[in-house]
Amino acid sequence: MKKFKLLLIGILLTSTFSVFAQQTVKGVVKDKTSGDPLPGVSVVIKGTTRGMQTDFDGIFTLDKVQTGNVLVFRYLGFSDKEVTIGTDFNLSVVLEESLESLDEIVVVGYGSVRKEDLTGTTDLLTSKDFNKGPIVSAQSLISGKVAGVNVIGGSGAPGDGQTINIRGTGSLSLNSQPLYVIDGIPLDNGGVGGSRNPLNFINPNDIETFVVLKDASSTAIYGSRAANGVILITTKKGKDSEFKFNASSQTTVYTLRDKVDVLSANQFRSLINDIGTPNQVALLGTAETDWQEEIYTTAIGQDHNFSALGKIYGIPMRASLGYSEHEGILKGDNLQRTTASMNLSPTLFDEHLKIDFNVKGMYTENEFADRGAIGGAVSFDPTQSPYDSNSQYGGYFAWLDAGTGNQNNLAPTNPLALLDLIDDSAEIRRFVGNVKFDYKIHSLEDITATVNLGYDTSNSHGRKVTSEFIPTSDATFNGSLSRFTQNSDNKVLDAYLTYAKTFNEKHNFTAVAGYAYQSFEYDNYSYDSEAEEDGNTYEFVDKSKNVLLSYFSRANYDYKGKYYLTATVRADASSKLNPDDRWGFFPSFAAAWSIHKEDFMEDSFFNELKLRVGYGEIGNINGLGDYQFLTRYQGSTDTANYQFGNSFYQTFRPEPINTDLRWEVGRTLNLGVDFAFLDRRITGSVNAYLKETNDLIASSIVDPFTNFGNRINANIGNMENRGLEFNLNTTPIRTDNFEWTVDYNISLNDNKITKLSADQPQGGISTGVGNNVQVHREGETANSFLVFQQVYGANGKPLEGVFVDRNNDNMINDDDKYINEDPFGDVLMGFNTGASYKNWDVSIQTRASFGNYMYNDVAANKGVEKNATNNSILSNLHADYYNSGFTVINDRTALSDHFVQDASFFKIDNISLGYTLDKIENTTFRFYGSLQNVLTITDYDGLDPEINLGIDNDFYPRPRSFVLGVNVNF
Repeated sequence: MKKFKLLLIGILLTSTFSVFAQQTVKGVVKDKTSGDPLPGVSVVIKGTTRGMQTDFDGIFTLDKVQTGNVLVFRYLGFSDKEVTIGTDFNLSVVLEESLESLDEIVVVGYGSVRKEDLTGTTDLLTSKDFNKGPIVSAQSLISGKVAGVNVIGGSGAPGDGQTINIRGTGSLSLNSQPLYVIDGIPLDNGGVGGSRNPLNFINPNDIETFVVLKDASSTAIYGSRAANGVILITTKKGKDSEFKFNASSQTTVYTLRDKVDVLSANQFRSLINDIGTPNQVALLGTAETDWQEEIYTTAIGQDHNFSALGKIYGIPMRASLGYSEHEGILKGDNLQRTTASMNLSPTLFDEHLKIDFNVKGMYTENEFADRGAIGGAVSFDPTQSPYDSNSQYGGYFAWLDAGTGNQNNLAPTNPLALLDLIDDSAEIRRFVGNVKFDYKIHSLEDITATVNLGYDTSNSHGRKVTSEFIPTSDATFNGSLSRFTQNSDNKVLDAYLTYAKTFNEKHNFTAVAGYAYQSFEYDNYSYDSEAEEDGNTYEFVDKSKNVLLSYFSRANYDYKGKYYLTATVRADASSKLNPDDRWGFFPSFAAAWSIHKEDFMEDSFFNELKLRVGYGEIGNINGLGDYQFLTRYQGSTDTANYQFGNSFYQTFRPEPINTDLRWEVGRTLNLGVDFAFLDRRITGSVNAYLKETNDLIASSIVDPFTNFGNRINANIGNMENRGLEFNLNTTPIRTDNFEWTVDYNISLNDNKITKLSADQPQGGISTGVGNNVQVHREGETANSFLVFQQVYGANGKPLEGVFVDRNNDNMINDDDKYINEDPFGDVLMGFNTGASYKNWDVSIQTRASFGNYMYNDVAANKGVEKNATNNSILSNLHADYYNSGFTVINDRTALSDHFVQDASFFKIDNISLGYTLDKIENTTFRFYGSLQNVLTITDYDGLDPEINLGIDNDFYPRPRSFVLGVNVNF
């Protein structure tokens, strides 16, 4: 019995020692899908800072591990995995890819952070969040997706430019667009000659994430270029795995959704018979031509993309090719684009040196249809046929002058002739590349040295050829040619150090300090044959360069992952400003408190509850001309050349100067709350902000003979934007076979000019020379409508020429104009929902804007009786003529508030339906179809209620589009 007791005690002691003994754990980590090893996977003992990373073969060795310890395996793009150590010390671990894990890491200026560690107002969208449909331009991917971000397409032309406003307009005369940073290269917002859109060089299929930096505490690291927010675009990267391939193809059919409301041929014929003279009645034709139907067509678009990612010679890489061709619904409009990209991401020196190499190339061919045809089709006589077999102008109908036999010099040009007899085209070649080195310094592994070298170069060639058969009153016209070239270079150098250290497992500290240099060079040339006089060739040459030099630093600190502090400062010097005011200093501070991590919130239903507060200062000179503090000389135009004898010579005159120009400075205060509950089935954020911009640059009148002109750009104003933003992301239903998601955002913004020494007329309109319908005025919203108050009769129709005498001085003059609304929506909303059932998926994207107003320039200019019978030609009228009954147009009538209309709207942008077929081994097919520009609900009488800055003047209509496509992964 005694021996048995001793044996039992021995067994227990041995078991106890084995439980608490420290062991060496070895293993390999692989990709579940491909079976390939994963290098660089973080392996950490849970609850400690002890760990390591897997090597190139996915292998790890971790000493002093106890039985019962939990190892946490973490790798970007894959779901985390925890493994409890038992008696097996040789592990084989597989990780699964997860799009959700991308949400954990957010790229910010000069680095990246975990999303939960953010202190600023930052929105992340990954590829799973992007809008569906025929996406030609990158900006369209996020339209309606982010609270406080308003994306407005320039027109319905294929790949046309888009305006993005983040938290309202931020300047009176400078560029209000955000700064775009592509893989670490800040782009020049000035655009590329001959290009419809500065972001057309990037294939939307290559984009992995958008990060939108909105408040100054998050944007200040980019200093002077970040006054209107920052959009960071990261493209897809290679992976250390076996090669995977993706091929996609889609076809789009574009159709005209709506037309400007004008009189039909019969209505117009009846009108001329009622109001016209016998001679004018005799001018009526016998045709019934819908000129808008003549100039618009059903258009076809196609997109084909191929990409491959994996490893080549042990180096993660991704390469892609893309081809797009999209016709415009305006006849003759066409965009062809070929893109190519490559990413290489090698690591060297035992994981100490990481290299990220990106190149993107683009070749685009544009055919630009003459947009003068849009206005011409609205007003051209619908009783005339487009063609005349006896016409001297290539068979196109033209209004002729009885005396000369040439086109009447007051007549509009046949819209079809504008489309068919003018060839306007351009080609753009663009290369954007960068290489980034991150070196974790040996023996100082808390410090990483980073160097980023970037180069963005483009070359554009364009020409416009007008046929000699174009209808014109000039009997000597024999055709014309104009052409241009533009070369631009954008060079970037960033060099900075990052120090990251955790002290006592509680204090986490990161600091970044560095230097940035960026130069922009342009070489422009143009030629116009119509400017030639007696053998003198008119050519224009313009070369320029400006440089931005910067120093920046940022410090992040958090305690136990609960309390966060961030401080940033950047110093920028721009060659655009005089030496005394060249440097601008832009600091920011932010703090956050993760309340849900407190002990008293342990039983709370909140998965996340974070409070944020931030303040920052940022500058702006985006869009300011170069060297306005120096005397510059401007060449005269071809119509202002000086004559000596029979020859004409170009002259040069000095431009106005201002030696005191300085930075516009914006100051933003932001308060925010981030929340999540119900196992993160519901997440969202609320932000309140106050953004003040001081020293706004605007046109200022100077005393005569004190400068080389009577107006100069000067710092003369202040502006304020204040608002609220709310964002909600929910998953109401999630089962094994069915998931339903609903995303909603709403933002409110109030803009006011708080200081301006004098009114700034804005918003040129087509009625009258130099007429403006908008104004920048102290105490009002920028671009507010300044109009006369129309008086209406008992029948509800406006009384022509009768306006309210608002100041009661018994006369109607400019003093009776009043501020009547503005073009900016007070409330913006986005509502997006998607559902998937087994292999089926459906998504719907909608947007709304409330409080935006529009000036209907088409109705004002073309809805007046007198325009129908103009001398010896006839012109059609806008159907608003039936509402107004206006007979003549003058400066007062054109500025009637009758033409300022509520343009609030609700739009269904896109409905998409897809089916995924995954029955074939290692290959999946997704077939999909979508309908875009589905529905617009609005009270606005014009063509489209969504036009940037609120003036509807011969707008290129946005088409409705139908898409069928297939996406293959293998």
